[in-house]
This record gives sequence, structure tokens and C-alpha cells, in this order.
Amino acid sequence: MRPTPPNHTRPIWAEISASRLRDNFHALQAAAGTQVQVLAVVKADAYGHSATECAPILAAAGAQWLGVTSAEEGLAVRASLAILPQGMTAPRILVMCGLWPGEEAGILDRGLTPVVWEPYHLDLLEAEARRRNLPPQSVAVHAEIDTGMARQGVAPGPLLDRLLQRFAPDSPLKLEGVMTHLASTEIGDDPQNQVQMIAFATALQQVAAAGLRPDYVHAGNTSSTDSGYMPQDLPALAASLGAQAMTRAGLALYGYALPLESVEPQNRVSHVHAHTEDFLSPRLSPKLKPVMTWKTRIVSLREVQCGDTIGYNATFVAPVTMRLALLPVGYADGFRRSLSASNTQPGGSVLLHGRRAPIVGRVSMDLTIVDVTAVPQVNIGDEAILLGESNGNRIGADDHARTAGTSAYEILCGISDRVPRIVVP
Repeated sequence: MRPTPPNHTRPIWAEISASRLRDNFHALQAAAGTQVQVLAVVKADAYGHSATECAPILAAAGAQWLGVTSAEEGLAVRASLAILPQGMTAPRILVMCGLWPGEEAGILDRGLTPVVWEPYHLDLLEAEARRRNLPPQSVAVHAEIDTGMARQGVAPGPLLDRLLQRFAPDSPLKLEGVMTHLASTEIGDDPQNQVQMIAFATALQQVAAAGLRPDYVHAGNTSSTDSGYMPQDLPALAASLGAQAMTRAGLALYGYALPLESVEPQNRVSHVHAHTEDFLSPRLSPKLKPVMTWKTRIVSLREVQCGDTIGYNATFVAPVTMRLALLPVGYADGFRRSLSASNTQPGGSVLLHGRRAPIVGRVSMDLTIVDVTAVPQVNIGDEAILLGESNGNRIGADDHARTAGTSAYEILCGISDRVPRIVVP
């Protein structure tokens, strides 16, 4: 999304590995299987990795679909694909969170494919298409079915029937895809998965009864591919409509997956899956490699004595003589304040010369202090790794998430625009 500004001199940056991104996409496609196409999700600025940098890499790796949040994101991603070699077909772009008045023209101009579920979505698109005198079935949309999240989507039954009636033969709108989203795929044997899939199957029967034959049927996410749950159930549902099965995956592209969990044995139901143990062992996550390495440099060093206070509100008091390094990174960069440490509560750490250097005191807006007493060779200008690997040690977004009490998703998406993203091989 952002080349390094020519005047960027602050020593903080994130390196985005093109080879790891490609490898993760290929691992995803292999885990999904030959019958299921993988839509590569680049929403939220590619989970903080820069959508306009990652989209062309994924396209060259073979992604036929990219997923974005909004029309605005879709327009930026579409523009980024202009660098693809002549003759290479650009991926389709799915706008996954619907559209809002004023966005319909851009969607049609740039060939974006919106997810729809509200009647007004269809009103906007149909009015703009008719204004342009577009032919019947020329504006592709994907309808989302609400199978149990009560978030996006139309419920099976009368509401879905009314939506399907909008796709008349003379309408410029085409129902190209039908999709749903599952709430608990990291819990592979959670009965909710099966309940949602039964509701989805019911909705697809309604689609067929309406005489509609979408080209794509899709559901699932990183965890469903990791567990192997969705690739087993989805092809048959798609085949019932003569459609291509597709699953959507985002987090795994960038090298992470949620831990797979199991419900308590007494709560399992036998019809969820014939071999429950088959999808409680991850198929994908052991092959993933984090795409981002986030770095900064030491800008100052000092020694403090026993009893000296460190950082805002003196939450850390030196118990002994310590050597401290100052890093020019803080919560305005997305380095979470909840990584702070006190004498009684450890916080996060960084890697210096391949060794962990713990944070001491509070992470502030622009600066963080780390203890380098055990890394005597450090000097001003030395590289510090905030997310990444060095000499066999690793600090990942999942490590930050555990300390901060959140998820890897939020850690990655929270890295701010103050941090330039630089693509490396």
C-alpha cells in the first residue's frame, strides 16, 4: 500500500517476505485440496502487511480471487494489479462487507464483485446498471447466507426467497456466488459447524428451487482449512449446484493460524464428522511461515542503579544495576501498550543479537525501554526485532497476543501506517 517514503529516516520498518507469502498460499491451496479453490483475503491492508504490495504477489502465485472489506479497498487493490505482466489474468476481487450508497459506480467501473444480502444492495447496483444500459446477467454478485452468526447475510426461508426473486432473467444482476461464514471452525468438532452447514445446505436448496445456478459456493476460513473440516463437506454442496467450491483464507497467508481446539468429549455428536480425530490435528499450520519481520534500532543506551525508576508512573524499579536500551517504537506504531512490564508482571520482549531482551516499564507512544543487561555486546544502531526470528529464537504476533490478551489478527492489523512496509525476496 505504501512504498517507503523518500524522506523516511526514523529507524523502524517491516519487511514483507514475498517468497513466504507465495509459499503460504501454495500450502493453503494444497491443504484445501484440488476440488476447492482458495480465495486469498487481503482485507484490512492484508492484515497489516500492505494489500497493494501483497495482491500482485498472490496473483503471480496463482490466486484467482482476492477478498477485501470495502469498495475503497477494492479500488486500491485493483490499481495495484496494473503491474502484473501483460497476458496474466488479474484476479477477481470480492468486496466482502457489502456496499454503501455512492459505491456502486466504482464497483461497476472497476469490475469488483460485491457480497450482497440487503435489498438495498441490489437496488443500488441494479439502478446503476440500468442507467448504463448494461445487459441482463452482466453484474455479478455473491449472496451471503446467515447460517448462525447473526452478522452479515440473509436468513434461509422467506427473506432469502425474496432476495432470490430479484435475479430475474431480465435483471442486469447475476447471482454468481452463494456463501456463508462459520463462527467456530477452530473448534473442529463443535456442533455449531454442522448446524451452520445444514442451514447452508437448506439455503442452497432454495437457490436451486428458484432456478438459479451460481458458479461458486464458498465458506470457511484459515481454521477450517487447517482442520480439514470444510474441504471435506464443501465440494459435495457445490457439486449439487454444478458450482466450483471455494474457501476463503486470510490469516494463514501471513503465516499464522489459530490453535485448533476440541469440545469436551461428552458434548460431541457423532454426525459432525466420521473421524473426529482427523480434523483435530492441524494439516496446514505446521507449514506456515510468518511473512512479516518488524524491526527497529537502538537509539540510546544507559545504565541505571538499584532503586532507579523506569518509565511512566514508575511501574518498574530497577532491582539491581541494569543496562537499558531505548527503542523508537511505541503504541502509536502498533506496539501494544499492554506489552508493558512491572516488577511483578512481566511483559513482552524483543530480539537483540538473537537473544530476548525484556521490556521494562510502560510502552509509551513513541518509545520503549528494554533490559539488555544480559546482552553486553549491544550498541547504538543495533537492529532489534519486534516480530521475527533470529538465531533460533522467535517472537511472533501470537506471542504478542498472549501477553496483550488478544489475538494475532489484532496484533497484525494494529501495526500503524507510521511503519513502512518493504517487500523483500
